[in-house]
Amino acid sequence: MIDLTTVNDILESDAPALFQCLSPLGRRCFYPPDIPFQAAQARGKTYNGTIGVFTDGRGGAVPLPSMESAYNLAAADRHRAFLYSPVAGIPELRERWRLWQREGRPDSIPSSLPFATVGLAHGLSMIADLFGGEGRAVAVGAPFWANYRQCFTMRTGARLLTAPNYRNALYNPNVIAEALADLPPGEPAIALLNFPSNPGGYAPTDRERAALKASLLSVADQRPLVVVCDDAYIGLCFGENISHESFFWDLVDAHEQLVPIKVDGATKEFFFFGGRVGFLTFGMSPESEAMEALESKMRALLRSTVGSPVAASQMVLLRALRSPGMREEVEEAREIARERYEVVKPLLDEVDREVLIPMPFNSGFFVLFEIAPDIDVTADEVRRFLLDRLDTGVVALDERFLRIAICSVSKEELPEMIRRVEKGIVELAEEKLRTTMVF
Repeated sequence: MIDLTTVNDILESDAPALFQCLSPLGRRCFYPPDIPFQAAQARGKTYNGTIGVFTDGRGGAVPLPSMESAYNLAAADRHRAFLYSPVAGIPELRERWRLWQREGRPDSIPSSLPFATVGLAHGLSMIADLFGGEGRAVAVGAPFWANYRQCFTMRTGARLLTAPNYRNALYNPNVIAEALADLPPGEPAIALLNFPSNPGGYAPTDRERAALKASLLSVADQRPLVVVCDDAYIGLCFGENISHESFFWDLVDAHEQLVPIKVDGATKEFFFFGGRVGFLTFGMSPESEAMEALESKMRALLRSTVGSPVAASQMVLLRALRSPGMREEVEEAREIARERYEVVKPLLDEVDREVLIPMPFNSGFFVLFEIAPDIDVTADEVRRFLLDRLDTGVVALDERFLRIAICSVSKEELPEMIRRVEKGIVELAEEKLRTTMVF
């Protein structure tokens, strides 16, 4: 039976950079031999009175007929959907998701068996628990998805360090190095990368990707660095000279002080927004002692937060992964997203740069604009003006950025929506100017 001291000793010996990055919570957590552990050991026994789940006495579920009828699953799968999931996720699903992730990858590039989470945000919060903590530096390019702040800063007391994602409307591949420039050498840090990005709708070109990797390796020369690859929108790449592959694979075994982690899931990859099935994957062999030790910590975090991930959603996803036509279905849905991208892309060339400056855009679900510097309005003022006057909703980020989720607008309506955003900025600026002149 593995204990906390053994878990930490293995990680300190076999994965020293990861161990140095662990938070206080990360160092003290391990999977205790309580009910789920003992129930797993009793699985398959004739008489099994370990787990507190109501069954038919033979291990099968006893679902309410009105609920059971909602699931068009084979009998065995329906039973699994109505019973507890194993703490780390349903084993077949974890194996099949790993195959989905690794398609085309050589065996020489290691990756763990993914841990199932309750959506990607839950996966990020687990990373924050494992590696965050009071004062831990978390580098992220700005503007960024606001929930990073809740996951890391609010929950764990970590501090976000930022640098601009874009300069002169071009991607900045040194963004993480710049954000950590003032951090003392040797101090561990976390970096957050999101490609294709939210809110930016951008994935680095092949050249930018190479520059980003070189920059991260130079950061790892100075400190242990956990690099979180938030792959929520992976595969939604539409521009030229950009890779459809996760940046995670570029970083596995790239530097002894760099710890890559992949966060992905069915939310956008399978357009299963309500399912809340995410995954966490580490760049380590699933058979290694270090991964076994880390798995103990991950199971402890899962057990102490959600208990176990949702079995019903996992079974729905598992059915899709078993389907021989699954890839064609995914590509058909992605094609709808591509059509909206192809409508928006030429519209950006027509936007008045003295009003609205489009940020780099080549992928994903979003398009990001910066309000031109000479326009005396804030992003939130524009957002509220669009709601009140032009029947239009967008997201305001920081003081000067506006995000449009093109994924939720039909391709026919996108030109009018962008026109309204531009029109709203002009009308609001003119209204503010008149008010100033009156006074």
